[in-house]
Amino acid sequence: MDGPAEPRTRALWHTYENNISEISQKLSGEYFRYKGVPFPVGIYSPESVRIAENADVQDDDVFIVTYPKSGTTWMIEIVSLILKDGDPSWIRSVPIWERAPWCETIMGAFSLPGQSSPRVMSSHLPIQLFPKDFFNSKAKVIYMARNPRDVVVSLYHYSKIAVQLKDPGTPDQFLQNFVKGEVQFGSWFDHIKGWIRMQGKENFLFITYEELQQDLRGSVERICQFLGRPLGEEELASVVAHSTFGAMKANIMSNYTLLPPTVLDQRHGAFLRKGVCGDWKNHFTVAQSEDFDRVYREQMRGLQTFPWDPAPEDASPDPDPSPDPSPSPVQASEPPHPSP
Repeated sequence: MDGPAEPRTRALWHTYENNISEISQKLSGEYFRYKGVPFPVGIYSPESVRIAENADVQDDDVFIVTYPKSGTTWMIEIVSLILKDGDPSWIRSVPIWERAPWCETIMGAFSLPGQSSPRVMSSHLPIQLFPKDFFNSKAKVIYMARNPRDVVVSLYHYSKIAVQLKDPGTPDQFLQNFVKGEVQFGSWFDHIKGWIRMQGKENFLFITYEELQQDLRGSVERICQFLGRPLGEEELASVVAHSTFGAMKANIMSNYTLLPPTVLDQRHGAFLRKGVCGDWKNHFTVAQSEDFDRVYREQMRGLQTFPWDPAPEDASPDPDPSPDPSPSPVQASEPPHPSP
């Protein structure tokens, strides 16, 4: 790739600019529902989701699937680098949404011309809305999950700068909406429970944000193995070096600063904010944490343990194991911590 002025990239960028300008005029902060799942108006439409649901999938397609704010950008950067054998020139010259376009957006991946093979695509779709053709193909899905407590904090901050999203209100109001699934793409619990049913299939990789934080190199090696793209020592080191949070935050092709404030207003907060695990502890009150834990235990009962789950010896017993006939979603008895 010759850099940002490369002819195809320049032509696509002008197309994106025109489309982004048009879309930004339609962002209302309102949601529509498609088969019960909320989507922001303007970025998505019932027709764009329907197109994704019924799209043709190729056997060498690679899908990066996440619930929002679960490390999508991080995984796109890693996969982009792996496919280029660690060469960073692609991630430095092509916007991230062109490298791994979204399946379900109005400017959707399945309608873009001239995509090279293998196609890398991103999606937040729950499994029941994902392209049906995938399930009869050899295409690969990398599903990246994250501690839902960190997800809700990150999504709260994102909602304050993303023009297409509803005003999040107070942190406590937003937390209640998150627990009820009244946020974009619906319930986190439904999303992860749907996708982990794919575990054990050779074309599905489940990996977590926490694993990447703890062992980035080892996680990159797992992803390389899954994609059938083994790398030498030097190439592997380059992938790791160029996919750290600091490297992504400094890369204008990956940090979304190319988007205008009419779409993403980073004057009031960065899209790539902290990139850490456990930040929720700086935001949840004791009451919110206890209430969320109760909902989490109920929703995830019988499932595998995840890196963010406490070790058995650290787990406190449920103070009220009997079901409440009218449980209220995560309500704090003390005022929530102000968000910086």
